[in-house]
Amino acid sequence: MTTDVKHTVVLDVMGADSGIAEILKGGLDAARKLGSDVHIIFVGHKQEIENILSEQNENFKNVSIENADDVIPMHMAATDGVRMRNSSVAVGLKLLNQKKADAFISPGNTGAVMASSLLTLGRIEGVSRPAITAMFPTSASKPTVVLDVGANADCKSHHISQFAVMGSVYASVVLKKEFPRVGLISIGEERSKGNELIFRAQEQLKKSQINFIGNIEGRDILSGAVDVAVTDGFTGNIILKFAESIKPMLVKKVQRQIQTNMFSRIGAMLLLPFLKRMRKTFDYAESGGAPLLGVNGIVVICHGSSNAKAITNAIVVAFEMAEKKIIKRIHDELITNHFGQNNGANSKSENNRDRVVCPSPTDD
Repeated sequence: MTTDVKHTVVLDVMGADSGIAEILKGGLDAARKLGSDVHIIFVGHKQEIENILSEQNENFKNVSIENADDVIPMHMAATDGVRMRNSSVAVGLKLLNQKKADAFISPGNTGAVMASSLLTLGRIEGVSRPAITAMFPTSASKPTVVLDVGANADCKSHHISQFAVMGSVYASVVLKKEFPRVGLISIGEERSKGNELIFRAQEQLKKSQINFIGNIEGRDILSGAVDVAVTDGFTGNIILKFAESIKPMLVKKVQRQIQTNMFSRIGAMLLLPFLKRMRKTFDYAESGGAPLLGVNGIVVICHGSSNAKAITNAIVVAFEMAEKKIIKRIHDELITNHFGQNNGANSKSENNRDRVVCPSPTDD
């Protein structure tokens, strides 16, 4: 490992549906891409990792291995996964908590990663609840940041207003937008439409210093009308799962049309470059993973079937988040916009006592 390393990223290589070799390939591709600026720590079964690395023709000086004896299965409940103290998730997060790394990435059990992150890292001061963040493709030049997409099924208005602040900071980093446009997902653009949660969140967002443009509808996400779309985790997860169904549906539709006659096949050949670009637009691998914003450390959750490209992009995103000091920026923005108001904690110590999540009376 060189002395001029900017950031260290921990990669959990165990537990993914795509297999350890594919995850390692993504890690090594990122090591090549970022060079001496990054140090990547592979966490998992040491012997198995060494066997795969020995097959490489290159000598990577910016990677190392940290052994973890256990693997959290995908089907295991989050509460059971948290109890596995020697799992690759637990070992990797411990390195992050001990400041031996700047970011942690895992394509393993999402629930276990999220719960373990909360217990190990705690929350950023001022954060009531963390949120899972996803990038949605749009008809515009840049994607839309959507959160929460699954961490919190039930939310209060101050949770949503905090999601908006965290999403705005994240968009400013990944989309390089100085004042990201933030919209609140509702059943209509009019301020009079929505439920009690939406009405209360509206009032809080209007008082904040982010660039809140008001309510948006579901169709505005893919149109690129906003840079950040915010909602509760229940609604967000439904939108995410629906969005994931668009690509396979379009592929099947196109394939059926191509097979109808010879003219369709010729037309498809002419449109092949366009069709490849369209397929890339809906490829989850382009965004890499979903950051868990709000925990006191950079954590990126990847799809269980992530390929090497997705892992590489996730590492690049995590590296950029560390480079831009996103944890500090979220902390500072929340203090500016929310701290001392409805942040889900009556005091700093209650919000994040001993770096372990401690629910407060207003966070039930």
